[in-house]
Amino acid sequence: MIHPTAIIDPGAEVDSNVEIGAYSIISDNVVIGSGTKIGPHVTIDPFVTIGPKCRIFQFAAIGCIPQAIKFEGERTYVKIGAESIIREFVTINRGTAFGGGVTEVGPRNFLMAYCHMAHDCKTGREVILANNATLAGHITIGDNVTVGGLVAIHQFVRVGDYAYVGGKSAVVKDIPPFVIASGDRAKLHGLNSVGLRRRGMSEKPISCLKKTYRIMFRIGLTINEALERVNAEVEQIPEVVEFVEFIKSSQRGITR
Repeated sequence: MIHPTAIIDPGAEVDSNVEIGAYSIISDNVVIGSGTKIGPHVTIDPFVTIGPKCRIFQFAAIGCIPQAIKFEGERTYVKIGAESIIREFVTINRGTAFGGGVTEVGPRNFLMAYCHMAHDCKTGREVILANNATLAGHITIGDNVTVGGLVAIHQFVRVGDYAYVGGKSAVVKDIPPFVIASGDRAKLHGLNSVGLRRRGMSEKPISCLKKTYRIMFRIGLTINEALERVNAEVEQIPEVVEFVEFIKSSQRGITR
């Protein structure tokens, strides 16, 4: 299950049901869960935990020290959730002490070739990052988000659940949940209705979200005015509450 040319540090905890390909390097303080398959020429640096049933392809580099001038060698971590797929040449950096200490890939993520996750980023469940998607530091991405190829996301940006970011976009402000965004700089282009239906959302919450979106972004109101109207005119189902709370809690501002 482990190729004879692979180098496994004695301090690594590798489950007996893990496959490791030729010339891969597994460092000290690495934990790899059962059923995970690691291809050839993969480098996994210290303080990385990889969940069960993951697939990591050739030339991925996981757990590199962060590309942050303020980093001083502190002990920080990378965590990768179960059943995630990490394709060729993906790079995932450790967290920083000043940013929470952990870079985290959620369960069942799919990171396509050449993606980069910088320090202190976190993704939710079933996130897709298409080829060359690039996350600067301190980014939070919700559940069931799709980020297109060649997308660059500014540090500290949040992307809400079920959002879809079109390819070759530059994202500099928060993207609310349930929407489509694209462009340089990214703008909103309506509700992600197709994606929501594919994920099994019924027509009632989609209808309520459409009404919320129209009030928030289509009739020329300020954020505060729009929030008041949404509270008065839209049924406060959980999806609407999530949409509103995301906007209220934004620190960078909302993509419009």
